[in-house]
Amino acid sequence: MGLTRAFDEIWGNATSEVARTELAALGDWLAETPPAELSRRQQSAEATFRQLGITFAVYGDSDAAERIIPFDIVPRVFLKDEWARLSEGLVQRVEAINAFLDDIYGARRIMAEGVLPADLIFGNAQFRPEIDGMRPPHGVSAHICGIDLVRTGPDDFFVLEDNARTPSGVSYMLENREAMLRLCPELFRALRVAAVDSYPDKLLETMRSVAPHGSGNSPVCVVLTPGHFNSAYYEHSFLADSMGVELVEAADLVVDDDIVWMRTISGRVRVDVIYRRIDDDYLDPLVFRPDSMLGVPGLIAAYAAGNVAIINAPGNGIADDKAIYSYMPEIVRFYSGGEAKLPNVETYRCREPEALKYVLDKLPELVVKLVDGSGGYGMLVGPTASKAEIEAFRAALIAEPQRYIAQPTLALSTVPTLVEQGVAPRHVDFRPFVLTGAKGVQVVPGGLTRVALKEGSLVVNSSQGGGTKDSMVLLDNGAAPMGQGQGQVQQQSQSRGQQ
Repeated sequence: MGLTRAFDEIWGNATSEVARTELAALGDWLAETPPAELSRRQQSAEATFRQLGITFAVYGDSDAAERIIPFDIVPRVFLKDEWARLSEGLVQRVEAINAFLDDIYGARRIMAEGVLPADLIFGNAQFRPEIDGMRPPHGVSAHICGIDLVRTGPDDFFVLEDNARTPSGVSYMLENREAMLRLCPELFRALRVAAVDSYPDKLLETMRSVAPHGSGNSPVCVVLTPGHFNSAYYEHSFLADSMGVELVEAADLVVDDDIVWMRTISGRVRVDVIYRRIDDDYLDPLVFRPDSMLGVPGLIAAYAAGNVAIINAPGNGIADDKAIYSYMPEIVRFYSGGEAKLPNVETYRCREPEALKYVLDKLPELVVKLVDGSGGYGMLVGPTASKAEIEAFRAALIAEPQRYIAQPTLALSTVPTLVEQGVAPRHVDFRPFVLTGAKGVQVVPGGLTRVALKEGSLVVNSSQGGGTKDSMVLLDNGAAPMGQGQGQVQQQSQSRGQQ
């Protein structure tokens, strides 16, 4: 790959045969469980996912069949102290994102004080002038954030990108844990693992907390989906069912006198909070794309009137933009008054002439990304790219430098992963989920670990052949006495069974 040897999160390095001291119990489990048994359990989990319909589709793929994201039976584990440090950084970052969104659609202090160039905001396709001046209920815009992290060493975590629009993947976090509890209960007896199955309750609590004033003690919450053809439809229905709220499409909602109503067999019901899984462009045809059949006419007027909360708020896409990402250290410093506890990956803004010159000179060594790209598309990984791919990106950079950023190629950490040859290291990233409501910020003790299943690959996206792992956060910094974790297995399983 042209990279230095990666840090392995269990072994310390890829050539070690002894687990890190704090993860000795996991190392013992790997050593004592034959690869054939691991494979049997993994296949059982994937068969269950197929039966449940946990699938996704790749838009534009000639093979239109939906598929499951491959599941890996070897979990990723975070120690208690590691998680505490990560959580502090995540809370700081999400608070800064919310302050930034409030500011750029309001007073714009960050531009007035010269921290951000105005053209970076106003010239950005994700800035929505249509909602300028609108204040979300309780001042929260980014209620659900997925902050993508990478790790390069024992204490070295970096933010790769921010997802503040409609971050997906939480259903995999929950279903992966359910599979591990069922198939590997001995791990939960050896390790004291924080439960993740309260996420739907915490999400519902967050939604209710930001309901408009006057909604009463039982605000009506719904999940708005574009429909069953959407690649993440399983997650939409899963979350609605887990929270005990209605899953609705645009035809189920109507806006009358700036109030959103849901059509039911018993008549209209007023809606207070909408968790939307529809992009801004399609949310309201009276404000955004007039040809949208997925949105609700008049929804933005109801939002502007303060009669409905939209989760996440319209206009959040600018916080996802990779050019804005490059300024996040300054953004965090501006709003928090301190240095970012979770640093960015070093980033070169190709819109700046000196940075562009450096990137063009070092192109075979760098990762280049579209500022508005996602899903692993529109990206060049220099060390693994062909000469033709590098030259194609060179031409694109010269033609439209403002559309790109570049970063060094990091030696992402690895986690042992079950592959055809047995257990081998594969590169991973991580998406923890952070909830922000009227009562503050909560970091869910787990998240979505994505793994690049191809040897040497750094691309973890499911659309590019990646898979997922369970992400375990330990309640202490080592193995529990045998049997002590048994309550964790029973407690988590019983809790899931009640949902």
